Parts: sequence; C-alpha cells; structure tokens
Amino acid sequence: MTALPRGESPGPSATGDDTVANPDEPSAAAAAGAAGEPEAPGDAGAAGGRDAARDGSGAEAGGAEAPDAFAGPAAGGDDAHDGPGAGGLSGEAGEGAPAGADGPGPVGAADAAGEAGPGPAADGGAEGDALAAGGADAAGEALDGGDAEGGGEGAGGLSEAEAEIAAQRELRERIERRKAEKDGPIDAGGKLSGTAADLLAAVRAVESGQRPATAFYDSPAPAPARRTAPAPAPVRERVPEPAPAPRAASPESVAAVAAVLSAGGAPAALGRSAAALLGDRAAELLREDPWQLLALPGVGPEQADGFARALLGAGCGPDDERRTAALTGWVLEQAALRGHTALDADRVREALSGRGVSDPAAAVRHAVAEGVVLVFQDGPEEAEDTEDTEDAEAPAPGPVLLGLDRYALAEESLAEGLARLVDGGDKDADWSEAAAAAPSPSAAELIRAAAAHGLVAHTGGEAARAEPAALIAAARGLGLRALGAAHGVDGRRRLARDTGAPESAVTLAGLLSGAEGPGRDEEGALALDLLVVLDAPQLDVETGAMLVESLGDGVRLVLSGDPGVLGSAGAGQVFADVLAARACPRVSSRTPDPGPVGELVSGIGVGELNQVAAPGKEVVIVPVRDAGEAVHRTVQLVADSVPRALGVPSEDTQVITVGHGGAAGTRVLNEALKQRLNPGPGRFGGFDPGDRVAHVPAPGRTVPGVVVSADAEGLHLDCTGTPVVVPQERVADSVRHAWALSAHQAAGMRWPAAVVVLPGDAARGLSRPWVYTAFGRGERHLSVVHGVDQALPRAVAEVPAQERSTRLRTLLEASQAPQEAQESAAQ
Repeated sequence: MTALPRGESPGPSATGDDTVANPDEPSAAAAAGAAGEPEAPGDAGAAGGRDAARDGSGAEAGGAEAPDAFAGPAAGGDDAHDGPGAGGLSGEAGEGAPAGADGPGPVGAADAAGEAGPGPAADGGAEGDALAAGGADAAGEALDGGDAEGGGEGAGGLSEAEAEIAAQRELRERIERRKAEKDGPIDAGGKLSGTAADLLAAVRAVESGQRPATAFYDSPAPAPARRTAPAPAPVRERVPEPAPAPRAASPESVAAVAAVLSAGGAPAALGRSAAALLGDRAAELLREDPWQLLALPGVGPEQADGFARALLGAGCGPDDERRTAALTGWVLEQAALRGHTALDADRVREALSGRGVSDPAAAVRHAVAEGVVLVFQDGPEEAEDTEDTEDAEAPAPGPVLLGLDRYALAEESLAEGLARLVDGGDKDADWSEAAAAAPSPSAAELIRAAAAHGLVAHTGGEAARAEPAALIAAARGLGLRALGAAHGVDGRRRLARDTGAPESAVTLAGLLSGAEGPGRDEEGALALDLLVVLDAPQLDVETGAMLVESLGDGVRLVLSGDPGVLGSAGAGQVFADVLAARACPRVSSRTPDPGPVGELVSGIGVGELNQVAAPGKEVVIVPVRDAGEAVHRTVQLVADSVPRALGVPSEDTQVITVGHGGAAGTRVLNEALKQRLNPGPGRFGGFDPGDRVAHVPAPGRTVPGVVVSADAEGLHLDCTGTPVVVPQERVADSVRHAWALSAHQAAGMRWPAAVVVLPGDAARGLSRPWVYTAFGRGERHLSVVHGVDQALPRAVAEVPAQERSTRLRTLLEASQAPQEAQESAAQ
C-alpha cells in the first residue's frame, strides 16, 4: 500500500491541480437556485443556490459579490456556504465554518474550479485493482451521501422544521420576558444588560437633543460592563409548548410583493419568501426601504442596490441610512454563517467601508440607534472596594463588539442556564458502587464527576463514546431518569447499541421538539435527572439556550464530544467556550481509538500525519493527477474495489470532499455516482427511486435516506426505516443527492468505509479539524483519493481551527468571578 506521507517539513503545494475559479465571477445557476427555482433534473453541477441554502455558511463579510444585474437573488458563486477562509474554494473551507451543515444562507464566493469536469482516466494498467493486491487502488471515489444508517429524524420534513423554528421564537420571547421580570416593568425598547443598557440610554439622550451622538461613540471605551452572577437555583418559569407552525403568506400578499419585486428588476419568484419573512406589509416595506431585500437568503448588497436604484431612482446613494443600516445587519448575518455571534466593531466598520460607505462609524451609530444591532463590551468584573484596590491596576476592558439580538439573547440565557446547573445537583450523592463497576477507569472517573457536579464536560474520540454510555447505564441502574442525546440518528443508533437500552438514546432535535424522550413535567421542564449530550461540538448557541431552558433545577448535564472535529453549523462554539472558560470539571478520556484508522486520526489530532501499518488494507492512498481522475477513481472505489476487496457494499461506503462545487465537488461526484450506481432520468424533480439523498428538515441537520417514490403529496423517503414525505415545494430546498457529502454534513455520523476525495483545488480548504473530521468517518476502512501533495501534511501541522468570535466564554468567566472571590475571602 502507499502510506500517508510523514509530517516532515512541508514543501510547496502542488500547483498542477490548484486552479481556483475567480470568486468574482457570478453563476447564473447559483442565482436561479437561490431564487427558489428548482434545478433541472439530474443537473448535479447546478450551482449553489440549492446547496447553499442547505449548508448554511456564508462568504466573508465584505467579500466579492456578483454585479448587481439581477440574474437571480443570489448572484455570487456557488459554494461559499460551506465555510470560511477558502478563498475561491467553495465548500467547507476550514473548520471554523458553521456553514458546513445544512442551514440556509446567501450565496457568496464562487466554486473552486479545478479541471473543467470529470473525465475518464486512461485505460490500461491504471484500471487494475491495486487495492486487492495490497497497493493503492486505481479507482477514485465520488463523494458519498447519507448512509442508510444515518436514518431519518422521525417527523416529516416541513412540520418538524417549522416546529423547531417556532420553538426558537418562543425561546427568544421567553428570554426577553425573564429578563424583563427580574427588575419589574421596563421602558419601551426592551431591557438590555451591561454596555447595551448604557447604549440605550445614550441613544435616548441623542434623540432628545441632550448630547451629540459623537460624544458617546467617539469617546474612550467605557468601563467593562458589570454583571451580576446568576443567583443559585433561580425559580424556573413554565416552558410553553411550541407555537403552532407559522401561517403561510396569503396569495394576495405574495402577489403584491411579486409586483414590487418585478418593478425593481428582482425575480418575482422571491415573492413568497419575502412575504413570509417580512409579513403582510412586505410590499409596502420594500417600497419604503428596498434594502430590506437583504434579509432574504441569497441576496447580496449588489442585488439590493440594483433593486433600490430601480425603485428610488436618483434618490438613493451609498450613504442612504436605510442602506447602511441594512448593510450593518447583513455583515453580522454573514459573520453568523461563519460561526461568529458578535464581531469587533472595527471589523464591521472595515466591511462597511469596503461596501462604499463613506462614514462607517456614523453608519454603525445609526444601526445601533435603530436597534438593528446591539453593542457590547464584556470584560472583567470590577473589583470590590478593598484596601488594596487603590494601588491595583484596573483591568483592561474587552473589545467593543457588535451583534444581533437573537444571538445576544441566546448567549446570555445559555450562560445563566449553565451557571444555574453548575450550582444545582445533589452534591452528596453516593455513586461509588456504580463507579467501581464501570468498564474502564475513564468511565469510572466520569461517573464520579457526574455524581458530584451539576455540569461536567467530557472529551474523547470515537472509542470514548462508551464512557457516557456507561454513565447513562449506571444512572439508570440507580433509578434515575437518565438519557443520552446525539446530534443525529446515526449517533443515536450507536449510543443505543452501547447502552443496550434503545429507550435511553434520542436525537437532541427530537428531544427538544417532544418527538422523542420522556416528555416534559408540569412545569414544562424535561422529565430527566441526568442528560448526556453527545457530539457536543455540534451544539450552537441557540440550540444550547433551548436546551438549558428545558432542564429543571437539579438536573445533571454532561456535555461530551471530541474537541478536534469541525464545529457547529450554527453560530457559536458552545463546547469550546465551556472548556476554555473552565466552567465545570473536565474529564478527558484515556481510551484510544483502535486500529490503523484510529491511530492515524489520533496523530492528526495533535498535528502529525504519520505512516500507519495497515495489513488489512484499513488505510489506502490513491494518488491522482487531476480532478477528472479523482472522480473516476472515486466511482471505481465505491462501485467495485471496496465491495470486492473488503466486502463493504456500496451503500455502506461514504464519500467526503471539501465542497459542493468544483470539478470534484459533491455535485459532480454525486452525478457520476448516480450514473454508475442508480442511473435514471430523474423523473421526480431530479430524483429516482433508489437514489441516496440527504434530507435537511431544519438548518444544521442532515438526515440520510433513500428515495422510495413520489406522488401529489411529495417525495417519499425511507430514512432508516422511518417514512418521510417531503412536500413538492420543499424538495428543491431540502433534498439533495448524497452519495457524496461535505465533511460538515458528515460530522456526527460514521460508516463502515469512507472515501475522502482531495483534488488539487481542495488544498486551500484544508485544515486540521477538516482532515480530522473527514478521516474519522470510516469505522473499518479509509481510502484517500490524494491530489493535494504537500498541502495535506501542511494543513494538519499548521492550519488549526479558526477562532469564532463569541461572548459565551466571557459571560461564563464573569459568572464565576463572584463565587471565586468569596472562596478566596473565606480562605
């Protein structure tokens, strides 16, 4: 076999296959896709509106956009949604991208393009089955999608997604009510904490004429916001049931919006989504403020500017306050697609300047005054007055951050909820016998930690998942209501196998929606004593806030996961922030992942790409010269070599690549794999019975399945034995072929065999977390279709996770400060 290269000093990246498409060149197909128009049947290469709407990542704020001629609402490129930092490379472009997974988002930079498309490799000796002979297989592999084991999430697509959206809305309303009730009635405008509260007062002072606006924003940075640690075990309010699914926009409203859009040169097809998002007054709002169009997924500033000029004529300009306010919100929305919950104010001003705003500081002040964004300056708590404080040096305030209210409320609620759980729990519980009977020392340590603390963090690889399973089994043996929640159906299946009790394993989405689990008690809290959340790196701030709001006082929460994998599809980095803030005890597993694949992945986790012995062909490297050969080899591996040499059928082999676009992205690979494994005309909106697909019932969730049939109700899928019907109008936005997936989509799932495709144009999208995640998806076998030369070891050694800008760590640290001060004083 051809071994992986050692992690020696990396050489220059290969140049032969690294051609990247110009990110400034728009894609007509991307525009059409974002406009909600379905792709032509079988068009696996159609551009990113469709995939981008599922994968939820965005281009860099201020990045290149398409010209404002409106071919569709999403001019730009195909695949910026899979992650940040890839330059012209579409797809996941780095571990920092939340965007990898299945959430809606605008189309940004263009796809990376390697070769013009897949082409057959030269026939002859290269066609030989080197895998069976012990060498590199002469076949390349296409990205493979949702394995049957991935399964369905239970409920049907549309109603489930709407229920989750409604639950998030209820969460935000509940958080606002709780904050308002803490100090009694509040003035109109809502109550904000910290610097945001000072800002509200400043805005009112400016509006009343008492002080000029510049006196506030241009003055030296204010003192750090003072925060009071949440009181231990606060009284919980009743959690309301999820609100009914939102009512669809009326035909009259849609028609009125479509007329306005047409008058402005925008696609009338956007009428339905605009009416649903902006409400019954959508047509009126768009006439008054055309830049409201930026709120629609897939619409960029150039398109909104063109729309505004068509409606307003010479009456609009780059410094129109309506434009600058909408742009400020759009910049932060793009940042959220890359995982940030807040951005440094300087970065926002820089992005606005790049969009033609002549006075970015004034634009930010106006956006804040209008309530479009919030301002924060979190920092260390001010020290109490003591004899030593006069000579003590004042702590430096934190940076001034700007954020959207939805993420600000979620982070503050999450921080308060976690602090409540830390202070709860029965700390005198005796679980010593359960710990003594644990199957491993790490499992015993985790059981003891959960017995003594209300919140515990557990870290480890795939083999370490047996430890939370042992904890759940031990707690249930003690008569406690214990449950484990995984990110997806495949994780639920593996957890049920490890615990030996299927009823003890659920998906997190199913638990929060009420479709799975024990339900809620009379106060609206989940009827649990212990909850273990696996795949914790996939937890975003909004889901995290919903989770802690659903846990009653005294419930033990264990967050378990592998910190080396790619982060969540949504905004935030909950698990990383909890670990960094040291908000709770951390139990690090000492259980190594077994076999050559486990050895390889463990080395990647510490920045080393080592050679591994693979006598059973557990790891095979397939060198390729270009993207066309990569596609050819991938198809041969999936369809022939792996099944014949290893006994792993094609349906149990998953292909993973860097992005959706490019000459060896998921679309091209899926097209090639369909032609080989399930050829057909795509008579059901591009799908045929037997097609492997990925269903996205809600942003951030990928549910693998198989097409069964289609009728007037919609597309019928079989998701691990669960029948799912996707309505016709939702198919184009929520279903795609899935023989090949991106690494973000594959996170949290595993297959018997994985084929990772690395064409030359993927080099700029590689990072250590990406490689770690992709290489770890195979349980028994890993094939690497390798065309990036030294870019692979360099990415593993030198490109760590990209930091996300969040406030949760600071909030958690602030909540601990008073307690730490009391403990120090007591000593």
